[in-house]
Amino acid sequence: MRTKYNRILLKLSGESLAGGKGHGIDTERLNAYAQQISEIVASGVQVAIVIGGGNIFRGLQGASKGFDRVKGDQMGMLATVINSLALSSALGAVGQPAKVYTAINMFPIGEHYSKWRAIESMERGEVAIISGGTGNPFFTTDTGSALRGIEVEADVMLKGTRVDGIYTADPEKDPTATKFSEIIYDEVYTRGLKVMDLTATALCKENGLPIIVFDMDTPGNLARVLSGEPIGTLVY
Repeated sequence: MRTKYNRILLKLSGESLAGGKGHGIDTERLNAYAQQISEIVASGVQVAIVIGGGNIFRGLQGASKGFDRVKGDQMGMLATVINSLALSSALGAVGQPAKVYTAINMFPIGEHYSKWRAIESMERGEVAIISGGTGNPFFTTDTGSALRGIEVEADVMLKGTRVDGIYTADPEKDPTATKFSEIIYDEVYTRGLKVMDLTATALCKENGLPIIVFDMDTPGNLARVLSGEPIGTLVY
């Protein structure tokens, strides 16, 4: 497979890992993701991954129910570690080496994250799974993805979702919504599109990290995006 990118940051949502169950981890979905990821690593692409934790716990939802916001966000960080360990296990099962890094020191669960260790892992052919968000409350895993993508010098951030790109409105609620093939960062702001939070989008803009939003749930789509097929939406 010929690819447009040498190194990527793949952002996966926790909700996607839940599959049709709506919560927890769907092993079929997890294994399908692991298969797609192992295929692109085999083609020579270096891969770092950040996973959300919304299938287990989301800090903002906890705060709305009376949790202290800082503690709620810390619980959300731990949820991302659980998802990262699950993906690491699934990758190992298909023969793809992976290493889990944590934003805060959690040895022996994962190695404390540093840019250089993550890059060394990718250069060895391992998938670097970076968990714990930024390690700070009040920041989303989208912001964590943008930060880690910039740090590890990724060529692009791929945001794998259950929707095949960015639309003028939520296509699951508005049948008249139309899809963008590409869009600039500033238009994401002005239209108020729910692509990523503003902090994450601003980080990507300021550091020239393009984003491609695509449907990760369709087998083979990850390879198609990397080969340059216009199946998602490019934000630049």
